[in-house]
Amino acid sequence: MSHQLDPGADRVLRPRPTRVNGASKTQSNGFHKGSSNLAETTRSRESTPLPEDAPPSAQSISAARQVARASAKKRLFHTIKYEPRASHFDPQSEYSDFRGFFVLFWMSLGIMVITTALKNIKETGYPLRTQVYELLSRNVLTLAFADGLMVLSTAASVYFQKIFRNSKGILQWRKAGFWIQSIYQAIWLFIWVEWPFVLEWTWTAQVFFALHTLTFLMKMHSYAFYNGHLSETERRLRALDRPDPSQSLEKAVIYPTSPARLRQLSTDSSSSSEHEKAEERAEKEREALTELRHNLATELTSPMGNVTFPQNLTFANYADYVLCPTLCYELEYPRTSHIRWLEVFYKTLAVFGCIFLMTVVSEEFITPILADATIRLRVTPGFSDKALILAESISLMLFPFMIEFLLTFLTIWEYALGAFAELSCFADRHFYSDWWNCEDWLEFSREWNIPVYNFLKRHVFFATKAYTNTSVAMIMTFLISSFGHELIMGCISMKLRGYAIFAMMLQLPIVAIQRSKFVRGRWILNNACFWGSMILGISSMASLYVLV
Repeated sequence: MSHQLDPGADRVLRPRPTRVNGASKTQSNGFHKGSSNLAETTRSRESTPLPEDAPPSAQSISAARQVARASAKKRLFHTIKYEPRASHFDPQSEYSDFRGFFVLFWMSLGIMVITTALKNIKETGYPLRTQVYELLSRNVLTLAFADGLMVLSTAASVYFQKIFRNSKGILQWRKAGFWIQSIYQAIWLFIWVEWPFVLEWTWTAQVFFALHTLTFLMKMHSYAFYNGHLSETERRLRALDRPDPSQSLEKAVIYPTSPARLRQLSTDSSSSSEHEKAEERAEKEREALTELRHNLATELTSPMGNVTFPQNLTFANYADYVLCPTLCYELEYPRTSHIRWLEVFYKTLAVFGCIFLMTVVSEEFITPILADATIRLRVTPGFSDKALILAESISLMLFPFMIEFLLTFLTIWEYALGAFAELSCFADRHFYSDWWNCEDWLEFSREWNIPVYNFLKRHVFFATKAYTNTSVAMIMTFLISSFGHELIMGCISMKLRGYAIFAMMLQLPIVAIQRSKFVRGRWILNNACFWGSMILGISSMASLYVLV
């Protein structure tokens, strides 16, 4: 028994020295007692024999090693080193690599698909209850044509911006240009939201097209309003070339940007003393004018200094912006050196794989429950019985919708955006943070969808805050976000009920409660409440929109 335990322990805990040529093999017939056998074992395990003229220090080290090996061989049980250490899941642990659970997640989904296919073969003779390929491919051609036309129609903003920049009259951005762009966006949104209903597409095509429509609405809005601001900035900078005593020296307007590029430029707003001399007053005016020119020119130039407005007003630049996985337009983005085509292939394959899994989960575990509940609700007269059927349906769909939610997250923010980042050499891949550790919904809104969060903060929150206070700007941001969610749910269910708006606005009082002194700081409780409300909310929203 000592022969089986000890050599294995010696291999794991103590690295063996490299053997020299001709060294004898380790004895395999047990440990022999006696000094002669100890000397033989020591000689066979020594990596490099000491020369006869070795210094005393080297001889001492060699002797110490021989004694340590001999002592280890004489022990029946190897020594285990105990020291203060935390487990991997302990809050004090610095360990953060849990990729094995990611592998387990995909293996679990694979097991689900296999067991579902075997059950369906037994019951129906086919691996799937519905023809998933037929469901996904029914509107492919019309969807591709409509989607391409929808994306192409957003390029009208490039024409508009060129007209607004060159106009000397009413078509300037700050006059009629702002309203022309806003009206165009409203008409554009109405047309493309109604398009799937007119053609009676499948729900899968409607989900994709609705999400893509809202995505390009935000892209078009960011491009138009940022370039409109730059055209007015350029107009003001050119006006400073013509000396005018009545020229305003107010500080430059810095467009609200994403958090990564926040910067503040200001002029000296201190008023001149009545007793200052005329020369000092003139000097201050010249300094203010110089600083204003510098701030305006900085606003017209990209942070990396390679692009200056209006060099970006080209269709090639807009096409590049369309491919970039971002909703906030900038004059220039950080780029990678090349495209990793193998990575594009893997992420594209993962997108279609996730869509297949989402369709299987929906058709196998969600649609049958909703169909059965719809029939039962029609024949059940009592309100309490109907409420019980609704509650039962919600509970049965908790787990399937949790899987759908996680697959949606991976499909969009990890694989689809990652593939477009590779194709466009977009270097900033920070599309999400660790939202799974959120304590409240406000933190979740910042971390789970960073592109949309940056858009809302830049074009809604900051734009509203310029005319009102922070609280009103936050409420307006949540309200616009809730209208977007309501529109998506309406496109999926073909109903407008207001449930998504109510649920989104309900997050504000929930956040206030979670950040109160009685609940704040209790991470496990807050995170559990977040996950519980997330899973229950998704299932409840789907049941209400479909069944009520």
